[in-house]
Amino acid sequence: MKTGMHTPFKSIGIIGKPSDPSIAGTLSTLYDYLSQTHHTVIVAEDCVPFTHNASIDAYPVEQLGKYCDLVIAVGGDGTFLAATRAIVEYDIPIIGINLGRLGFLVDIYPHELLDKLHPILQGCYREEKRYLLRAKIIRNHQVIHEETAVNEVVIHRWVTPSMIEIITKIDNTFLNSQRLDGLIVSTPTGSTAYSLSAGGPIIHPCLDALVLVPLNPHTLSNRPIVVSDTAEIEVSFCQTKQINALVTCDHIEIPEVLISDKILIKKEPKPIRILHPEGYDFFHILRNKLNWSSGYPMPSE
Repeated sequence: MKTGMHTPFKSIGIIGKPSDPSIAGTLSTLYDYLSQTHHTVIVAEDCVPFTHNASIDAYPVEQLGKYCDLVIAVGGDGTFLAATRAIVEYDIPIIGINLGRLGFLVDIYPHELLDKLHPILQGCYREEKRYLLRAKIIRNHQVIHEETAVNEVVIHRWVTPSMIEIITKIDNTFLNSQRLDGLIVSTPTGSTAYSLSAGGPIIHPCLDALVLVPLNPHTLSNRPIVVSDTAEIEVSFCQTKQINALVTCDHIEIPEVLISDKILIKKEPKPIRILHPEGYDFFHILRNKLNWSSGYPMPSE
């Protein structure tokens, strides 16, 4: 994680959750502040109505990265995930403003927006790099679908009461076969999301690792396993009865995966660049979000 003084930003994009009118106040405050501080401000098209200014520069979310050197996501972790997937290829940083509930990725709250944002825009911040996953669905030796995920790729049973039966390989080496409801392949970022709910370990963001977490395995000895983030993970099906499976990349669904398909999962080469206020502390985030150490005094320095 980098820290210190950096080059200020000039062109800033804003992405929000278009289906949530509650972002209007924060988004308008943010837009007005950036305009008054002489930044070029570009807003995602679906958020223009919340600014009450029809003459502003706007582009579709997937094109915003072409015109900005910084993006600010206003919403919860879901908004942040969508924004990162849209800009990852442009190698520009992102800041998260938290209007959601838990918010492991969006760490600036509306009441502190201007106080925390001003130093960042002056070049005083901490930069953190986090990697995405890319999942490919292989059918008849061809890629029929591929998608990226910031948190996790999940293979689920779908529209069936039966468990799925899968074989997992790591770098083409057999790991195991198992019957279960699904399998989560998570990044360190996703280790505090679905993976955590399923009993997976919390992985510090600086670690070069992935975690595989079984969902309701038939054999209770099946446990989460942590592997290198350079590994290619291959999941195939070993059952004979044709059923459909569902693959999700964060909240994006890839339905109708057949038992003859293979799923390949590998780390994306380009990371996302997250900017935090100076003083950002991952362990403080964990204590706050997971209610750790509640009722106990903090140790003195």
